[in-house]
Amino acid sequence: MFAKEGADVALVARTQAKLAAVAKNIEALGRKALVIQADLSKEADTATVVPKTVEHFGKLDVLVNNAGISPAGSLTEGTVLQAYDEVMKTNVRAVIQLTSFAAPYLAKTKGNVVNISSVVALRPCKNPELLPYFVSKAALDHFARCAAVELASSGVRVNTVKPGPVDNDFNSNNSLGDPKVIRQTLIDATLQGFIATNEEIGGVILFLASDKARSITGCNYVMDNGWTMVSHE
Repeated sequence: MFAKEGADVALVARTQAKLAAVAKNIEALGRKALVIQADLSKEADTATVVPKTVEHFGKLDVLVNNAGISPAGSLTEGTVLQAYDEVMKTNVRAVIQLTSFAAPYLAKTKGNVVNISSVVALRPCKNPELLPYFVSKAALDHFARCAAVELASSGVRVNTVKPGPVDNDFNSNNSLGDPKVIRQTLIDATLQGFIATNEEIGGVILFLASDKARSITGCNYVMDNGWTMVSHE
């Protein structure tokens, strides 16, 4: 979607095949794609992302922090700390690290950051095994607000998109059960009776990253098909 609007894009993920497929689509639109294979749970990998991007493109306009994992762990089973440490490395620490590295370059371009959080940050966790994930997204939300305050004097905006259920492979790869059952459960939990698409979420990210949103910073955009308005007892 960014490439369609004329952007060159650095792509960061663990899976080479997926990176290559997206890069091919971007190049088919006449834009440049830089593939960076990295595991953002590893500090050394994360540290390479911004330098490689700036070296290749000469600047940085937008940072989209989208990587996220959801390991299971609960208080009563004694697995919460292991899951917490794992999820925080990717969902929060990597975001802070990338934003810190990106900030000087974004200040030069008057660019911005868009963080991908989740509506689970707004409600207590009903499934005990998802507690670490819920906590990580709440932490991410507050980091974004604090970062917006600190970076405002540099002309850098920081905003957050909070999806509810989305029809993508984050849910289909979930280790908590049958993907079809999980998908239907997510649909049933919404007010509208359907869940968002990647393109719908991407459209809001693109808006927040654009000059059309120049007056928006420190904000959380909820896109959840009414999930937060339905009782989940």
